[in-house]
Amino acid sequence: MNKKENSTETSRRNAMRMLATGSAAGLLSLFDSPRARAERYVTPQYAKGAAPVTIKKVRAITTAPGGSNLVIVKVETSEPGLYGLGCATFTQRAKVVVPAVDIYLDEFCVGKDVDNIEDMWQSAYVSSYWRNDAVLNNALSGLDQALWDIKGKRANVPVHQLLGGKARIAVDTYTHASGPTPEAIADKVQQYMSEGFRHIRIQQGGYGGVGAMEEIKPDFKAAGFGRATDDFSDQRTYLKRVPKMFEMVRKRCGEDIELLHDMHELVEPMDAINMIKGLEEYRPYFIEDPFSPENMGWFKQLRQSTTVPIAMGELFNNINEFRDPMANQLFDYIRCHISQIGGITPAIKVARLGEWFNVKTAWHGPGDTSPVGHSANNNIDIAVWNFGIQESQRFSEKVQEVFPGCPTIKNGYYYVNETPGLGIDINEKEAAKYPIGTKSRWTVRKSDGTLLKP
Repeated sequence: MNKKENSTETSRRNAMRMLATGSAAGLLSLFDSPRARAERYVTPQYAKGAAPVTIKKVRAITTAPGGSNLVIVKVETSEPGLYGLGCATFTQRAKVVVPAVDIYLDEFCVGKDVDNIEDMWQSAYVSSYWRNDAVLNNALSGLDQALWDIKGKRANVPVHQLLGGKARIAVDTYTHASGPTPEAIADKVQQYMSEGFRHIRIQQGGYGGVGAMEEIKPDFKAAGFGRATDDFSDQRTYLKRVPKMFEMVRKRCGEDIELLHDMHELVEPMDAINMIKGLEEYRPYFIEDPFSPENMGWFKQLRQSTTVPIAMGELFNNINEFRDPMANQLFDYIRCHISQIGGITPAIKVARLGEWFNVKTAWHGPGDTSPVGHSANNNIDIAVWNFGIQESQRFSEKVQEVFPGCPTIKNGYYYVNETPGLGIDINEKEAAKYPIGTKSRWTVRKSDGTLLKP
């Protein structure tokens, strides 16, 4: 018997055996076509997923219950009652973000599938042709976060579960202690230590000592140069004060507390390097933003000059700006603003890249990050392995009335809301009570009136 005849005989015998045992289904499976078998296959429920949902409306909501201009993106969907929220706050130019959302993103998104976040991000990012724009990046960030919020709600899980689940019990934070003198700062640090904070950023006055140099009368003020509201910083005074501030706080508060400081790019690169070297004995947790984006070339020399950890990136708004410094391990903490670089989608990519080079996250989280933005920060923080620290913000009762579900701090930790999505909502009626403005102050000058770049 040849091979073909043997195969036919085997099939015949199997068919007779199935008939003898009453196996009609088995018999049919032998002789049915693949198409017929496919038509009878029923997709199991777990593989079906949810029904497609499309975008009906994308709009901006503005509010300022805590004083800072906040912009929230709300994405409404074809499923009744289902919507997502994202932070698009560009507090210095808030009103410019609104038409970018209400006109361009709305037109761009309506009718699209809410599930396709990656495609939506990539196509929106290049749809304006030019990249690296602060206004459009904030608008895109709000859209992106809102889509992740919707995806979490549809899956009935918090967003961090979609990013891999929890990698820690909670999100460790730092708070901000400032004052007019080192003694006053040490008092604040001791107060925050008693509340459970393990990490505290210390500043004498504002960034660069702004507001704490009343004894120096800048010449530009007397000459009537610039605006009356322009701020002043004397770089020499600032550079001398910072080591004395660290010395006082260490003396009063001990070695266990982790101390941070933000330079905010307000001194010359070589002066920044020398000052940071002088801080080594006080063991800073990190020094933030020593150089402006225009002076990135100085990082190599800084790295060779000191072992103090460095945080950088608050002013980056294109994720490609992180690539080379991270790959070359020029700083230790990724200091970027999630609502500025494009939302959760690019932030996760930046964080994952950092893991390869032992660069940790330290997302920007000041008062002009909305509670929605803080919720997005925290959902990433608790999920990525290379989390470092999170800047914290405590929300007033007014803010909590506008944003039900605000992140809460206990013993220095943010505890992530386990509600599906980002775990936060907005009361639009309350939000409307606090209209935003257009005034923003971010002009700092030397004594002769020369502008200092943040």
